[in-house]
Amino acid sequence: MLSKKEYIKISLELNLFFARIMKEHMIFMETGLLIIDSSLILEGDQLKSSFEEILKETVSISQGAIGQNILDSNELVTPFTLNSEIITENNTGICIDKDITMEELNLVSNPDFDFSSGLEMQVSNINQRAINLVMEVIKFKEKVLSLLLSCKMFANLYSLLVDHILREAKFYLNSLEDIEKRMKPKNGIIEQEIFWDTIMKEHAQFIRGLLDPTEIELFNTANDFSKIFDELIKKTEKAKKEDMFKITEETIKATIGIRDFKATGTEGLIDCTIQAMAYPLLGDHVLREANRYIRILRSFLKK
Repeated sequence: MLSKKEYIKISLELNLFFARIMKEHMIFMETGLLIIDSSLILEGDQLKSSFEEILKETVSISQGAIGQNILDSNELVTPFTLNSEIITENNTGICIDKDITMEELNLVSNPDFDFSSGLEMQVSNINQRAINLVMEVIKFKEKVLSLLLSCKMFANLYSLLVDHILREAKFYLNSLEDIEKRMKPKNGIIEQEIFWDTIMKEHAQFIRGLLDPTEIELFNTANDFSKIFDELIKKTEKAKKEDMFKITEETIKATIGIRDFKATGTEGLIDCTIQAMAYPLLGDHVLREANRYIRILRSFLKK
């Protein structure tokens, strides 16, 4: 059973990370949909705006309440996030609320923070609204994925990408539902590592598929990371509890490697030194997910 302090902290940290991820998923889908599906573009844009509201409200009550480890991890925002948003907005025409990012860059942790009952009620309200909104997002992604798989629409979106972001939305929803029952999210070390290893593997595959054909060295590096995480998934699926310390150490090394690769790629997209069918916000997005995974893995090793 979560204490009041744990409930508030875990809720805020989860929503700060995933509300941003969800709203960026909508940006990615908007850019990939064609004019013939303008109704879907408008629906996605509304969902993006709704998640910006959730994120804005969460940021406004998070000052001092979140852990220093979360801020140090760069999973909420990175040094690239603001520039990535500016360039992506200019290149796509999709409006992005950059004030939220500037506020997040100024978040601090306060060990003496007062976790009041009033704040607990505010957090519960945000969680309930986030649950309803994620359910809408899941329906939207399922609708688009169904249309793609049945060849009833064309989009500049991999079906695997839509399935990938659908799984992330379901992960977020399950975590929110557990927290609202005052329980810590259920996923243990093996389940979490399989989930995030799969995310990292697919990131490598998406990067490989979005690079210009002339970027041979980057293509090969992305392909190598895909193979590394595929092997880690197989190892983890067969692992016993006593094997997990060694596997987690291997996974941290691999995730730091792909994190550094993503950081270089994001910087290259910002500076226009890498040619790809991608914009900087996509690079920064997958970078933040790697940063989060590294923090989670390190917490497993401490335990």
